[in-house]
Amino acid sequence: AELNKKLKEPNKKTAKELQKLQEEHLPKLEKYEKDLVVLGNRNSYSKTDPEATFMRMKEDHMKNGQLKPAYNPQISTENQFITNVTIHQTPNDTTTLKSHLEEFEKMYQKQSKTVVADAGYGSEENYEMLENKEITAYVKYNYFHKEQKKKMKDNPFLVQNLFYNIQQDFYVCPMGQRMENIGRGKRTSANGYESQVSYYQVKRCDGCPLRSLCHQAKGNRTIEVNHRLNQLRAKARELLTSEKGLEHRSKRPIEVEAVFGQLKSNNKFNRFTFKGLDKVEMEFLLMAIGHNFRKMVANNNKKHNTHIKFSMRVRNRVVEVEIYLFKTATEYFFIKQPTQNQSLKFAA
Repeated sequence: AELNKKLKEPNKKTAKELQKLQEEHLPKLEKYEKDLVVLGNRNSYSKTDPEATFMRMKEDHMKNGQLKPAYNPQISTENQFITNVTIHQTPNDTTTLKSHLEEFEKMYQKQSKTVVADAGYGSEENYEMLENKEITAYVKYNYFHKEQKKKMKDNPFLVQNLFYNIQQDFYVCPMGQRMENIGRGKRTSANGYESQVSYYQVKRCDGCPLRSLCHQAKGNRTIEVNHRLNQLRAKARELLTSEKGLEHRSKRPIEVEAVFGQLKSNNKFNRFTFKGLDKVEMEFLLMAIGHNFRKMVANNNKKHNTHIKFSMRVRNRVVEVEIYLFKTATEYFFIKQPTQNQSLKFAA
């Protein structure tokens, strides 16, 4: 009995470890659990602003790829007027398009018939979403410009340049061997969208005189193909290279990019002064309203007694703006407190 009692009692080493576990490790574990709640679907957050995510900045003065807490603002424009604003906590533009268009539709009770965007939005998920909404999408994808160059077109070893037999579902390698379908798989995006991919493999690469040019992997060459994405890209390529597509592509740099240039360069709006998603949204929205004010005044500087009204929505907050332009200076200005529907009204 005395021996059993001694065995049950922890020795000094065990007691020290238990004390360390209670005083150090368990509090850290609780802290990590709280951190995971704050993170949500993100991979980082700032201690000074928990709702901000660390992102790689374009304006990197140190030239060492600095990561800083930031937000990812998205805007829609028409004739350089900002029509929609959304603020996102993810650095990737691909995952922002769906929610941005949903906010637009929620605010205007209708959806745009045409959307023009750069290659950062050209994913299978976005193409499918735009197609389901019956939106004509002039949206680029990765390698859109690169694939049109002679160097890429004439490279027989690239997957997109391999011959594909649709009826029997096989590719042909540059040496003439068949690459048979060996299975299928799934790819899941950050938004949870699943893409179906197919795998093809050649039977024998040993002794092939073109192997060093074809691939560097061990064993036989295996390729991964997303047939649905290829179909959507072919449709996007046809739209982008059409006469209307060339017109939209030429206008995009002087449309939305010019607005960002106006805000960041001319208005010196290079960083947010507030912390927290709600405050950041309101700050950017006020900058957008100011931008639209300047555009309206510039477009109506030869007109008098003009009354203009527009509204913008950021998440659950609506901002309605009424502008009166007179021959003389501004006659009155007032700000009314938000009502129950959180509508902030300006009149000048």
